[in-house]
Amino acid sequence: MSGERIHVVGAAGAGASAAAILAARAGAATTACDRSADSRYVPAVEAAGVRVVEGHAASHVAGSGGPIVDRLAVTKALTSIDPDHAELRAARDAGVSIEPWQQVVADAAATTGARLVGVAGTHGKSTTTGWLVDLLWRAGRDPGAFVGALLPPAVAGGVPSTARWGAGPEFVVEADEYAGNFDSYRPALTLLLNAEWDHPDVFADEEAVLAAFEAWIRRSDGGGGPPTLVVNAGNPGAGRVAARLGDWQGRMVAVALEAAGHEEPGGPRTALGPARHIAGRVAASDPSGTTLEVRGLEPAADTVLARIVLPGRHNAQNALCVAAAAAELGVPTAAIVAGLEAFRGVGRRLELKGEARGVVVLDDYAHHPTAIAETLAAVRQRYPGRRLWAVYEPLTYHRTAALLDRFADVLATAADEVAIADIWAGRDPDTSIASAERLAAAVRSRGGADATAPGTVEQTSDWLAPRVRPGDVVLVMGGGHSYLIAERLIAVLHAR
Repeated sequence: MSGERIHVVGAAGAGASAAAILAARAGAATTACDRSADSRYVPAVEAAGVRVVEGHAASHVAGSGGPIVDRLAVTKALTSIDPDHAELRAARDAGVSIEPWQQVVADAAATTGARLVGVAGTHGKSTTTGWLVDLLWRAGRDPGAFVGALLPPAVAGGVPSTARWGAGPEFVVEADEYAGNFDSYRPALTLLLNAEWDHPDVFADEEAVLAAFEAWIRRSDGGGGPPTLVVNAGNPGAGRVAARLGDWQGRMVAVALEAAGHEEPGGPRTALGPARHIAGRVAASDPSGTTLEVRGLEPAADTVLARIVLPGRHNAQNALCVAAAAAELGVPTAAIVAGLEAFRGVGRRLELKGEARGVVVLDDYAHHPTAIAETLAAVRQRYPGRRLWAVYEPLTYHRTAALLDRFADVLATAADEVAIADIWAGRDPDTSIASAERLAAAVRSRGGADATAPGTVEQTSDWLAPRVRPGDVVLVMGGGHSYLIAERLIAVLHAR
């Protein structure tokens, strides 16, 4: 990678920004562009010495004398919806390699010689990846990383960033299953948090999701030894993936969060024999956090306690997976416990945007029914007895249509009031198959929480402002521009 000329398209996004940063740190001559440089991810790119040019042009890729870059990195969303994009066309005409930005991240990681650790699952990836990176950093391991959410400045190296350049023995990446995004990664250690049906535009059903995870894990590379899988066997989908790997030539560590006692999870096996087991139990939970009991981190199977500040049962499961992965990487138990307890989260994951006029406003990336349910439950733990608003910007029309009943079930039963912003289309060209009002009507039809579809993200925040009252908690969720609802709402409330 050193000396290569790499151009990153869409560098104002979470993933592509990391690719630009890591390519530059690995020694590549890196350029970058996006239609707008107004993004929370751009400052870290420019701090790495890469200017993000606004706008797209063929001249970023080639000139009259031929190609001016060796490789063009881009998100698959662009190649699928706009294959005749000016820079893609210029790259093809000039014989420039076009590849997903994940390949640049993988290649940059390979230049460090570090052991690759991949964190996968339908949801919870960013929190868990960030947690593991934070724990390794606190333990003095100096990891490299790509995380799909902003790491805090102290961990990222001065500027909030989705990338970290380290000289330690591990490089941790968030590995996304959408359209084979994780195919560029061949981890020596893989974490599988959960597996559910999502992305109906690329996965016909849950079987297709499970098959994708299985095939990817089978391609993992232990670097001379057997690869290792840490699997949340307590999750039904992840447990089914583990069961499909009975002939796999790798090691398996099965973790499960039990309702009570110290029962071990079920017994997945691979060709190398039974899995190692790490069990956890929620000993206590309250608004300030969760006390987690963990058994199996050491051969003596002694129980250790960790007090984690992130609320919710799903975060207890994430913590258990982080602990298991850290143990596999040789982190001492005391450092694991300290790392679990010190973590405060990553950007847009139950992020407190502020409190004004007695109203708490939170921002979260949740956009899958299970993630929404777990996040709402976590908010109930942190803010018991308060009126809870679920404000959701659905992500893509096809996902909303395919999962509409599940979205409606969760929103109607888990929140007190619901507002549905206009659907963020993203890469979705068909805007006729669903609508925010259709989802709001489905919520109302269930007889639980009331639901309204106020319009755009700006209209939604303006609609909320006169309706929220002191004591309310507003949880804004979505994967598109929903964060603008939270930012605008808190600004309006402060201004009153």
